[in-house]
Amino acid sequence: MFTKLMAATALISASMISVASAETISMWVRSGIGDSFKEVVKAYNTAHENKVELTEVPFAELVQKYATAIAGGQAPDALSLDLIYTPAFAAAGQLEDLTDWAKALPYFNSLSPSHVKLGTYEDKIYGLPLTVETSIFAWNKDLYKKAGLDPEKAPATWEEITANAEKIRGLGGDTYGFYFSGGGCGGCMIFTFTPLTWGAGADILSADGKTATLDTPPMRKAVDIYRNMIAKDLVPAGAASDNGVNFLSFTNGKIGQQSLGAFAIGTLVTQHPEIDFGVTLIPGVDGKPSSFAGGDNFVVTKGTPKLADVKEFLEYTYSPEGQKIMAKYGSLPTRGDIANEVLEGLDPRLKVGLDAIAVAKTPYTLQFNDLINSANGPWATFTNAAIYGDDVDGAFADAQAEMQSIIDAGQ
Repeated sequence: MFTKLMAATALISASMISVASAETISMWVRSGIGDSFKEVVKAYNTAHENKVELTEVPFAELVQKYATAIAGGQAPDALSLDLIYTPAFAAAGQLEDLTDWAKALPYFNSLSPSHVKLGTYEDKIYGLPLTVETSIFAWNKDLYKKAGLDPEKAPATWEEITANAEKIRGLGGDTYGFYFSGGGCGGCMIFTFTPLTWGAGADILSADGKTATLDTPPMRKAVDIYRNMIAKDLVPAGAASDNGVNFLSFTNGKIGQQSLGAFAIGTLVTQHPEIDFGVTLIPGVDGKPSSFAGGDNFVVTKGTPKLADVKEFLEYTYSPEGQKIMAKYGSLPTRGDIANEVLEGLDPRLKVGLDAIAVAKTPYTLQFNDLINSANGPWATFTNAAIYGDDVDGAFADAQAEMQSIIDAGQ
């Protein structure tokens, strides 16, 4: 009897220790992050003693709320942070240094390079890729057929894109050859328009983010390409005032061609099966492709007592199981070494989004919001004025000066 009692007591004690040792990791994510990350969290919570508790924060409020929470000592253990904001929080000393642990991961060199670059500040790593997004070029195969174009031939230059747009517009009515959100949507235009210049070797900022380099021959040519399509009535008039609300206009079946995000592939496949479409890389002004690397970095709040538990969770996310779950629900793989395995059996067009990672870029700056994302910032103002306005030279000069002023003020 005594032996049985001792055994039962030991079992209860072991259970209590097990329960007591389980940790709950608090993590914030932006609203609209999609199902992929939520599903990987669900799978992790099912299979592990430790749990991850997600809190969704409105996208427009996330950065400010996180900064406020840090100041008040109420920040979550981890955060899914738009990669463009990682340098600013790292520079402020608010994130955990993950350098040694990250570089010891056997697959570190296969992680999305742009995410790692934006997660690095002064040669230390503070953020690692969580969700990967790239920009790609899509065309409507049905409209190509109706216009007498080869629906299986991806356009490779902007001269070809423009010529195709003219034939599609020739179908008449409310069918147009091209679309973009041009109404002061800085985020839209950095995502879809800047690759035209990146492919040609130019950029809007220097590599260290300290100098505005907006006025270049490739950017001039990119502006001319868009102005030319507008002058030929190849783009709907509503594009001029679209602040991003109608970014997915391609889904209406009346747009022949558009630069989009790879996320749109899943949207089109699942929600618009009536649209037969192809995807390719966005050509630069000289035909060499490029892409914008977007998505979120996984960052850890400085001083969290649950650092080891957070690392365990991120390693699960990077495991083949975690990567497959995320890909199934629309996220591109963050690990290049197992990407083909992860995408096996899924829509083959996702491979184009994956290929874009190798040529993708993301501007590195501590003032991304003020320079690029702000609706009243120099980049959004510039793209609208240069493409739709009458004074192209003035648009370049004003934006160049304002961008440099913002950069200098932040140094």
